[in-house]
Amino acid sequence: MAVKLKPLADQVIVITGASSGIGLATARKAAKAGAAVVLAARNGEALRAICEDINAQGGRAHAVVADVGERDDVEKIARAAVARFERIDTWINDAGVGLYGELTETAPEDHERLFQTNYFGVVNGSLEAVKHFRHRGGGGAVINVGAAVSDFAAPLQGAYSASKHAVKGFTDALRMELARDKAPISISLVKPGSVSSPFADHARNLMDKAASAPRPRYSPDVVADAILHAATHPIRDLSVGSAGRPITIGAATIPGLTDKVLGRVGPRLSRRAGPKVERDNLYEPGVDGLIDSEHLSGRKFSLSAEAQKRPGLTLGLGALAVVGLAAFLGRETLARNARPVLARAARPILLGAAMRRPLAAARLAAKHPRQTARLAAALR
Repeated sequence: MAVKLKPLADQVIVITGASSGIGLATARKAAKAGAAVVLAARNGEALRAICEDINAQGGRAHAVVADVGERDDVEKIARAAVARFERIDTWINDAGVGLYGELTETAPEDHERLFQTNYFGVVNGSLEAVKHFRHRGGGGAVINVGAAVSDFAAPLQGAYSASKHAVKGFTDALRMELARDKAPISISLVKPGSVSSPFADHARNLMDKAASAPRPRYSPDVVADAILHAATHPIRDLSVGSAGRPITIGAATIPGLTDKVLGRVGPRLSRRAGPKVERDNLYEPGVDGLIDSEHLSGRKFSLSAEAQKRPGLTLGLGALAVVGLAAFLGRETLARNARPVLARAARPILLGAAMRRPLAAARLAAKHPRQTARLAAALR
């Protein structure tokens, strides 16, 4: 059965981890677009202040104090959403905690607590949402927030990396099962790279210096845009920021060398100058209410994320640009001078888009056979 998602203005959206960072940015953007939002987090005081502000601006927001690691609390979120707004259309699992430090120095209880929130919080929320969609007899969207480290590991963030690997595995398996059952439910994984949220400030820090997120960093608002795109467009996964892609490729093709490079460079990128934040939110709520960190800045736009949102357009524009340039230069000139440059520039764009939209690529090739032949020759 085809998945049909509503416009944001017609949706009721549950957002966990909504008291700061990506979750808060997503809540504000969704409410501004007209969605009714149910905000869940452990910090009741911050949640209530956020909801009051959204409602004062004409939005519709409802706060639920909950720990997503507790199954009963997640059920409470669903009951509250239905009691207040009668249904749920999209469930966003964003709640997460961090931990910086060597794995050999990480206490077992800290490791377990991180997984309770980052992994079991996603499991609890996803299964509760699916249960609601099936009980209601309709479809909806489940959006899980992973990370770039869902695809590779980061030193000094070993427990966090492991939890995001687990989130990816769970999300992919759940998607397969629902697709097999032809359930009209979209299961998406959004994988942000480094983000200028208060994440590093809130994380448990076993290092001797303040924690940081490596450059390039992106604003939580950019990630929120990607999440809300997935709420209205069924999409398998969506990465925000392109810095993690070379590392992912390296980890798959030259893992030994990638391990050595990350092992040396990663620790330096995880630290920053300035006083170390002593308080963390591993077991208790942090100082919430902020979208951006007070210490870090982030980019306001991700070209790679925008390209993933519009794969057909990316394919078409990339192909037309290369074909047009080929026609302008002439076949001989292209072969002699421009082919290496065009190949390097166009190959990842065209192949990536074609993999996401193979039928669109095939139609374009069939419609322009001569240009496609020239393009193929240029890209060999």
